[in-house]
Amino acid sequence: MKQGQTNTDSLLSQINELRELMVSTGMEKGLDNVETIKYSQELDKLIFQFQLQNRS
Repeated sequence: MKQGQTNTDSLLSQINELRELMVSTGMEKGLDNVETIKYSQELDKLIFQFQLQNRS
């Protein structure tokens, strides 16, 4: 497996884990909770990083 693919797979894994955490926190504490918003912002950064890596 190429290094780039490994980085992409790792990033996708991080994105999916953080998405699950954000959704469960949002359901438990509310969508306007500080913790939920923090996870959402971190998720935005990871998704942006993923998009930059996979530009063609």
